[in-house]
Amino acid sequence: MSGSEATPPAGFVRRLLAIVYDLILLLAVLYVAMGALLLITAGAANQPGSPWLSAYLLLVSFIFYGWFWINGGQTLGLRSWRLRVEEGDGRPLTWGVAMLRFSLGFLTCLPLGVGFLWMLIDRERRTLYDRLSGTRVVLLPPKPRHETE
Repeated sequence: MSGSEATPPAGFVRRLLAIVYDLILLLAVLYVAMGALLLITAGAANQPGSPWLSAYLLLVSFIFYGWFWINGGQTLGLRSWRLRVEEGDGRPLTWGVAMLRFSLGFLTCLPLGVGFLWMLIDRERRTLYDRLSGTRVVLLPPKPRHETE
């Protein structure tokens, strides 16, 4: 059995708390990104209902998550709760898989969080977007504590 198969899937509460942590950091990133955009465009980007503004904020969000997912598989929230996102066979995500996972996560969670809540009925505790993108979130073992001499 490979290390990936021996690593247990992450539970609902840990994943939910990781999402909350990540959303706090993402809001700060989006705040800075929005400020930078307003400075660059002299405020012209702040048009209500602008599809360009929405697309820009989605792109920033994807880069935020994608960078963490392909560089170690852990966002700040995932790291805090000892979780890691990986492909179904344990490999790290590529940019293509990260984009698929992000897009599916966004689309499947729009209707009342169904994409996330799917894990409550999934035998492998995978969300709908994990299932469709071929990814999984695993619980990592605790780091060994080193005694001081």
